[in-house]
Amino acid sequence: MKITLVAVTLCGIMGKCFAQDKQVEGIVYDNISKERIAKVNIQNARTHQSVYNSLQAEFKLTARADDQLIINKTGYFPDTVKVGSGNTVLVYLKPTSIQLRQVNIKDTLLSPQKRYLATRQEYSKAYGSDAYRDILSVSPGSGAGISIDAIWNSFSKEGRNAQKLQDVIERDYHENIIDYRFNKTLVASITGAKEPQLTDFMQKYRPDYYAVTNDSQYDFVNTIRMNYRRYLRNSRIFSLAPLK
Repeated sequence: MKITLVAVTLCGIMGKCFAQDKQVEGIVYDNISKERIAKVNIQNARTHQSVYNSLQAEFKLTARADDQLIINKTGYFPDTVKVGSGNTVLVYLKPTSIQLRQVNIKDTLLSPQKRYLATRQEYSKAYGSDAYRDILSVSPGSGAGISIDAIWNSFSKEGRNAQKLQDVIERDYHENIIDYRFNKTLVASITGAKEPQLTDFMQKYRPDYYAVTNDSQYDFVNTIRMNYRRYLRNSRIFSLAPLK
């Protein structure tokens, strides 16, 4: 009987010890980055005591063992942490969205004009002062004359190569202008065509440089629509015969 009374007394004393309030300290972390999070609200569900952690993400709160701490922070999922027998609580909150690392995007798709100027700068020797001189030159106050440098460039190997390079650069520039305006996004939105018909149509009804640079937007779109109707009536037009 005495043993039973002692055991009950000890249990009561231990229960009172466990039920005592204590100072609980804790730190709040980001569950993804493992970095500390400040301005987090911590509330004891039993006492309704509420505190915010410091700029160092640390907090102090009065609680008992088995108390539930409700954690809230904007941009994070709320969480509930159970107080244990110790005096320290570590909280890891999961963000509602993952913040991606900042990426700097550069404009690699240069406009035809920028690409043209960059190419001319890269091959500047072909566009030297002599490259622009006409055979028939006009000087202020002296009338028309013959440009010796232009004649020399016309007959010299270096001059002819420079002229060929200029022709190639100009031709590429014209093609880039066409591709810039006559692009798949525009043609698909006008015609509703899908691959592979879209590519096939654009290859067979590719506009020339003059039309691209001189037609108004209305005329340009209207021409695409009319050509696409022609294409639907006979999609094999302009097709090459299969190789035998």
